[in-house]
Amino acid sequence: MAFFRHCIKKISSKISPTLSFSNAARSKLRMQFYTSGNAGSQPPVPSHRALKLIFAAAGIGLGLAASSSIALANTKDEEKKKALHDSKPATDQNLPVSAIAGGPVVTKSGKTLNKLKIFVGYDPREDLAYEVCRYSILKHATIPVEIIPIKQSDLRKAGLYWRSRGQTESTEFSFSRFLTPFLAGYEGWAVFVDCDFLYTTDVRELAELIDDRYAVMCVKHDYTPKSATKMDGAVQTVYPRKNWSSMVLYNCSHPKNRDLTPSVVNSQSGAFLHRFMWLDDDEIGSVPYVWNFLVGHNEIDEENGFPKAIHYTSGGPWFEAWKDCEFADLWVKERDEYVSTQRIQRVIQNELVSLLEERSKAIEDRIVDLEGRVKETDDLKKLLAFYLKDKVLADGGAEGIKVEEPPVEA
Repeated sequence: MAFFRHCIKKISSKISPTLSFSNAARSKLRMQFYTSGNAGSQPPVPSHRALKLIFAAAGIGLGLAASSSIALANTKDEEKKKALHDSKPATDQNLPVSAIAGGPVVTKSGKTLNKLKIFVGYDPREDLAYEVCRYSILKHATIPVEIIPIKQSDLRKAGLYWRSRGQTESTEFSFSRFLTPFLAGYEGWAVFVDCDFLYTTDVRELAELIDDRYAVMCVKHDYTPKSATKMDGAVQTVYPRKNWSSMVLYNCSHPKNRDLTPSVVNSQSGAFLHRFMWLDDDEIGSVPYVWNFLVGHNEIDEENGFPKAIHYTSGGPWFEAWKDCEFADLWVKERDEYVSTQRIQRVIQNELVSLLEERSKAIEDRIVDLEGRVKETDDLKKLLAFYLKDKVLADGGAEGIKVEEPPVEA
């Protein structure tokens, strides 16, 4: 039975959802299933009974959610990349997730972007925040996206991150975030974002802002924290260009970003990295602040409209001390939706497991029946041969014929 549970887990992990709102009717939730995998290795088509359950789930506006893990693009350091791959737990929680609906994007530079890689900073203390951030991206996305958590534990196992944690580092990804161009293979564009974000808008709009003239693009905040601590009591630090690095569009193929090697990220100071000191000022492009709306700092205005990405930079509702912060209700609502999708996923997975178990029992019974018929056929052959021997002997001929005696049943 364990074998069939393993099979269904593999099958269900191949199904990754997209929840998106149409431009014409934002309130109408539609679900799309995107089946990944290479040709010739597609999962089997679900049965009629399983499909009925899937469409029932879609009918009430709920979808599945799969999870992903760190994925390395092609780099020269193949041994380290393989080590990182081998360090991943073998569960469906580490599969990259893709969402598709509206096709590729034409950027501000006039180039076509077929998929947007989004690296999300991950901290075990904020696992739920990461899941909700990821869910909110997929919920609205109409461009293929690949969401990849930057997990310090995986990077350390792969030998890509070794620096000691300093007292001013409030999260595990305070410095590992700058490995984004390296992890993307120094190719194309990729986004880094903290896990304490909530997206309210399609990231297609963000991708449309991409301008190849720049090495990075970000919201250029002029931000001074109002509190000495944040989140669950972490020390709040103040420095120039604070929060610029919390949401960055990286032009990974830009020559200057090739300076962000694991060696540099593990050795350079926080000032060098968070202030983008490997770049000239004119190589840093600007993004509207609604894409990194700092809760407690930024204010909604008519010109820019409602925040497209809410950043709970001081702490979000997943921390007791910040459960009543501004926009807490939006995050709680998104969290509840995410939890509901997990319940539906478990129901469908259990249903598919049950179906496979039923099929396996029917197949086993059929095999037993066929084995019985084969034995009956063999016994009949032996009886026929014995009859023919008797017949020949009775007729007084065929000397030397040897026929095996049929087995005597006990």
